[in-house]
Amino acid sequence: MEFVSPEGLRLDGRRPMEMRQLRAEIGTVSRADGSAVFEMGNTKVIAAVYGPREVQHRSQQQNDKALIRCEYTMANFSTGDRMRKPKGDRRSTEISLVIRQTMEACILTHLMPRSQIDIFVQVLQADGGTRSACINAATLALADAGIPMRDLVTSCSAGFLNSTPLLDLNYVEDSAGGPDVTVGILPKLDKVTLLQMDAKLPMDIFENVMQLATEGCKAVANYIREVLIENTKELENRRGL
Repeated sequence: MEFVSPEGLRLDGRRPMEMRQLRAEIGTVSRADGSAVFEMGNTKVIAAVYGPREVQHRSQQQNDKALIRCEYTMANFSTGDRMRKPKGDRRSTEISLVIRQTMEACILTHLMPRSQIDIFVQVLQADGGTRSACINAATLALADAGIPMRDLVTSCSAGFLNSTPLLDLNYVEDSAGGPDVTVGILPKLDKVTLLQMDAKLPMDIFENVMQLATEGCKAVANYIREVLIENTKELENRRGL
């Protein structure tokens, strides 16, 4: 199957190095301490953050830092096939762990000892790049909750199909079986917090694909900053400052 036409366009009309449209909204769950909806093209994710609050199970309490917990789920209506996925299947457990570890790298947990922060992420609509969208939604939700962070952590994927590096894969491209690299970075600190790859790539091509995904992460970071600044202005206007 041809994923890049002779004119240099992908199946959805994008150029190889073009991202899908980003859209975000903060404060979508009124009961949560922080929440956000994040969309990357047709992939739509909602995240809610509760905490810092008292640790529910005393045995898990950590005296020198906050306990971070994360739960990832996919809504039954999020994909085309209507199979009911059992709660806690292996993929969900793995992605929950990935999101938790990525978030732990940016949250200043030592400032909130003997407390816990719960991050809930649900995919409402899946069209490739769900774990990146989840990380971006969680970052916005944590910022909305006022959780202190070293930096915003942002994520994006890139792949290699038809001998061409492609940025921000959709579902059709993602399920083509080609190599795909998911990267999470702290953009201001220029540190990588997540790197996953599900096929082998020659080193020179891998570096190109990773660089492309990193550029995508930086573009997401710029967008998230704009959203947060816009949200702050709205709050100031409401309070008449």
